[in-house]
Order: sequence, then structure tokens, then C-alpha cells
Amino acid sequence: MLAFLGAIICIIASVHPAGTAAPAAAPAAADNDSAAAALLPAADKGLGALHGPAEALASPGPRLPGAPPPPPLFSRFVCTPLSAECPATGTGTGSATGPGPEELLALRSAAAQLRRTALEQKERIRMDQETIRELTGKLSRCEGGLRNPPAAAAAAPPAAAAAAGLRAAPRPGTMGHPPAEPPAVRELEEAVRALQDRIDRIEQELPARTNGSGPTAPALTRDTLHTKMEQLEEQLLSKILTLQKERQAASTDRSQQQHDIEKELNSLQNRVTELEHGPPGYSPPSAFKVTIPVQNNYMYARMKKSLPELYAFTICMWLKSKALAGLGTPFSYSVPSQANEIVLLEWGTNPLELLINDKVAQLPLSLKDKAWHHVCVAWTTRDGKWSAYQDGEQRGAGENLASWHAIKPQGVIILGQEQDTLGGRFDATQAFVGELAQFSVWDHMLAPAEILSLANCTSHLQGNVIQWDDQAVEVFGGASKGGFAACEEGRKA
Repeated sequence: MLAFLGAIICIIASVHPAGTAAPAAAPAAADNDSAAAALLPAADKGLGALHGPAEALASPGPRLPGAPPPPPLFSRFVCTPLSAECPATGTGTGSATGPGPEELLALRSAAAQLRRTALEQKERIRMDQETIRELTGKLSRCEGGLRNPPAAAAAAPPAAAAAAGLRAAPRPGTMGHPPAEPPAVRELEEAVRALQDRIDRIEQELPARTNGSGPTAPALTRDTLHTKMEQLEEQLLSKILTLQKERQAASTDRSQQQHDIEKELNSLQNRVTELEHGPPGYSPPSAFKVTIPVQNNYMYARMKKSLPELYAFTICMWLKSKALAGLGTPFSYSVPSQANEIVLLEWGTNPLELLINDKVAQLPLSLKDKAWHHVCVAWTTRDGKWSAYQDGEQRGAGENLASWHAIKPQGVIILGQEQDTLGGRFDATQAFVGELAQFSVWDHMLAPAEILSLANCTSHLQGNVIQWDDQAVEVFGGASKGGFAACEEGRKA
């Protein structure tokens, strides 16, 4: 019996035609096949995918007469031969006796080994399916143009390793012989290879897409950031240039201000120096004199300002005569209706005279010593009172000089010439030769003390009608202006 079962197992492991068995042995073969099929676990219905359909293990059934024999059945099982050799079919000595305990134990071991092999292959198939699903998902993401192109490349090595593992991992043998690869395993390997080929193509196309017309999101982000950085750099450069221009303008303004300040300081310093040491010319408006060097009828000075209507006046001045005979005319005031409205005149051998409205009063003054003298004449329309001062002292006084007469306004004041008409018709014999300064007019009679203080330079009282000012005096015909210090010139005199 043991030899018979070994023969059945060997037949199952080999290729056998369905019609080559003897008619008497066919039932026995069918029984043995059924017995071998019973050794497989009943719950494992999925082995047909690896070992062929279950009908291949069953009895081929009756055959019609004249029908061709069915194709040979190939079993997917690989069995390990037992220690006993397959007995000859003619030996039937053991057929009457049952199998021994050792033979049953060997059969159970073979069945358990077959079950383990089936479970391992099923587990490997499940793992391969999971690997395929994972690779398919990654491949779909790569083909969908994800933002992270290296994902497909990163998935490539595991796929390659899985494919290599499927090809290179040794299949655990069954009972010492390596089993043949089932169709499902080959399909898995082909699918893995196809996935690997697609992944390789995508990896080759990714650089071309990146360098192509359609930039990826990271590339767009980098371009945007670069553009913003360039704009910020331009704004910063513009601001720096503006600040530099403002700084240069501020520096220029500071330099100009400093130059102006230094100029003012130098001017003040020069002014102080002139006041301390004496200026080469005249610096205050009143520190000047008019010089008429030659006696003629065209050298004179003219006051720009005229007199208002006056009922009293005081006229003071510094003068220095250089005439040989008469003093001439230090000043004259003419109006349209009266050429001799106010005149101070010394002509020929006549004494010095004061004329008001062509009325005459002789003044007891002596001014022919070619020295500086301070001269004042005062008059009031009330009773025609008058007085004359030389160097601060009263030298003469009188009444009835043009009593109740009012000095007419809008006339012309001429220094150095006597007017026969308004502002003209000068007579050379009546011209003044010498120097004049500090010509001032008040609209009232000054007190003797005030006149004395002016002559002593203890007072700088200015006329309230006419002030001696450089801008208020014009010179003509060769007359000139020069510096004058009244007190110094008076002391020298």
C-alpha cells in the first residue's frame, strides 16, 4: 500500500495523459486523486490562481467512444519523493494491508508543507499588490504635474528594488524543489516593469517641462520675489540719491550762510576799526563834507529835500572858507515867487548878511581865517527877531527882520551859490570857496545851550526839518564829498 501511494504522488507530480492508465487502475487512480485532494485545506479556495483550477485534480470522467483523448493535465504541485521508490504496478502484495504510521506521518508533513507554501505565495501576492497600488498612486501624482517633481524620482528606487526583489528573491521550495512561477507572479513582475518604465520616462520629461514654456509654481514664486527685490533696490537707490542731493543742498546753504555771516562780521569789524582808528573816508551818513575848490558859477551842492512853510527856523552848519576877499554864499533858499527867500551871503567888501524875503540883517561874524567854524542863525516871524552864533557863542541879535512873514514851501536849497532864479542863474562873484558840513534845519529857534552843545560836539542833535545825510545831498560841476569829523576838525582849528 505504501508503494501504491508513493506511485500516486509521483504520478501527480509528473505529467500523465488521461487515457494511458489501465482500465482496472482508473478507479484506483481516481480514488487516489481524491485522496490527495482531500489532503489540501478545505478553506483555502484561492490556490486555484496559483495551482490551476480545482477540476484538474478531479477524475476526468467518462469519455465518448471515438473521442480524442483529453489534453494532459499539468499539476502545479511539486512534491518531494519519499524514501521508498515507486513500486511496480504488478506488485499488489501490500494492497490488502493499510498504511503504516510512518507513511501517514510523511503524508501529513507533505500536506502541511504544501499549505505553508500556498500561504507564503498568497502573502507575497498581497504584498506585491500593495506595492503596485503605491507605485500607481505615485505615478498618477507624477503625471498630474505636482509641484514636487522629485517625488516620482524618489519613488523609483523602491519600485526598482521591489521589482528586483520579485525577480531575485529565491522562492522557498516545496519539499526541496523550487516551484514554478505562477501566472499571477509573472503578471505582477510585468506590471512592475511597466510602472518602472513609465517612471523613467516621466523623470526624463520633467527637466524638459521645467525648462519649457510652462513654469512651475516655485519658479513663478522665485520670479515674483526677484521682481520685488529689484523694485525695492530701485526705491532704496532713489531714496539714497535724494538724501545725497538734500545733503549737498543743505551743505551749500550752510556754506552760503556761513559766508554771509563772515561777511557781516568782517563788515562790523571794519566798522569798529574805523571808529577806533578813524576811517579813511566818511562812514556814518552825516560824517562827510562838501568841497568846492574853485570860485565859479557851476560848482555847487543841492539838497534833495525842500522846506515846508515855516514861522521860525534855526540853521546850523560847519564851514571853512578859502576865499581871499568875501566869503561868498554858503547857502541860499529860493522859491518860485522869491529868489532870496533865505540867503546867507558875504559879497565883496560887504559884511556877512542874512536875507529873509529879500530883507537884510548884517551879522557880526568873522569867518575869513580859513579855519573851521560852527555857525548858526535863528529867526522867528514874531517881531522878526533873529540871532547869530559863531562857535557856540551868540555874536549878534536883532528884530524887525521880515516880521510876520511866513517862509514859503516847495523851494530849492543850494549850497555854495546864490540863486537869482529858482535853482539857477548863479553869479561866480558870489560863489563860496571852501568846505561845508553838517547843514541842518529846525522849525524853531534853538536855545543857546543847545547851540553850544552842538559846537562843542557834546550833542548830536539832528535837524527835524533837514538832516545832513549823504543820500540827501547831490554835488555838481566838480564839487566833491569827503570824510569829515566835526569835533576833530574843530579841535585842530
